[in-house]
Amino acid sequence: MKLYYVPFTRSNRPRWLLEELGVPYQLVRLDPKAGDTRSDEHTSRHPLQHVPVLDTPDGSLFESAALVLQLADLHGKLIPAVGTYERGLVYQWLFFAMTELEPHCVTYFDEKVKKKTPQSELALEAKRKVNTAAKVVNAELVSRQWMLPSGFSVADVVLGSVAWWANRMGALEEVPNVVAYVERIMARPAYQRAVVD
Repeated sequence: MKLYYVPFTRSNRPRWLLEELGVPYQLVRLDPKAGDTRSDEHTSRHPLQHVPVLDTPDGSLFESAALVLQLADLHGKLIPAVGTYERGLVYQWLFFAMTELEPHCVTYFDEKVKKKTPQSELALEAKRKVNTAAKVVNAELVSRQWMLPSGFSVADVVLGSVAWWANRMGALEEVPNVVAYVERIMARPAYQRAVVD
């Protein structure tokens, strides 16, 4: 199994899960500045020239949340059985992360980091929306450490990575349970191995 990867992007998600699963994999680091992601070879793996891409014996797959679900299913770890209530919670929190939280993080990042206008109307509205979503997560974490009642799962890999990004940008306000959640994530040995570079 081969993971095409750029550090501190969405490709951290499958890399982190591979470390959590303890399965062997080959990491291929790409340098966008050197044109690695725009090569014909990489374009054949991902038509939009993005990462991550996972090469499997059956072909290439992309989209970080999809890769996380596929890897968990393949190895039968960190994901509840199909048809169970907790499996439904995994879907819920993965889609929540990708639709309710991450798009507003992207907008905030563009305004604060790229344009350097953290007080623009668009930045402030994005930050407000990040926190509206984060408060939902904050309430879930009042009585437990992870997003599923049974413990750490792939839901935490995806939702946790988005929460980490929001926290790193200073976008989280009045959500102490989410900040503590990010700290627990960062303390996981598998997470630390996945972000060494």
